[in-house]
Amino acid sequence: MDEDNAVIRRTRTVRGAVSAGIVGATVIGLGAGVLPWWQVLALAVPVAGLAGWAGSRIGRIDAIRAARLEPGERVIGTYAVRPPHTGHTPPSPHEGAQYHLRVTSRGVEMWERAELLWKHPWPELRVIVDGSRLRIHHLGQEAGTMLLERPGAAAEVRLAAQRHGVA
Repeated sequence: MDEDNAVIRRTRTVRGAVSAGIVGATVIGLGAGVLPWWQVLALAVPVAGLAGWAGSRIGRIDAIRAARLEPGERVIGTYAVRPPHTGHTPPSPHEGAQYHLRVTSRGVEMWERAELLWKHPWPELRVIVDGSRLRIHHLGQEAGTMLLERPGAAAEVRLAAQRHGVA
């Protein structure tokens, strides 16, 4: 059943990406009024192909992450995390963020694209917000100090932790 849902989500992601690519190319081409319809169509086909490829990659990663959820567990939020060190080469724009912190109803997970780096349940955690940085301690040891991409995201994670009884 979960595999069926993952396939459905992946298919919807690909369809949505292809549709967005076609609509985007058409609106830009026709909206500018500088290209005839047949040139817009010629532009829309490769854009749709690239959008479908990107959508399939996103859908695959989403399906892998969804498969790791335990029965009854739900995702509260997913946050892009900046790379942990300055010597890191940033990913290409089409790849999206490399690291994600996923907050669920049972705990916190750190992902590097489709690979789960660590997962800790709420009762074993201590979450500290230090300015814009989020520090997570697991059983007295520091699991990670991270800078979340979106402003205010660290405070959102802290609020979720408080709702789940974390100090």
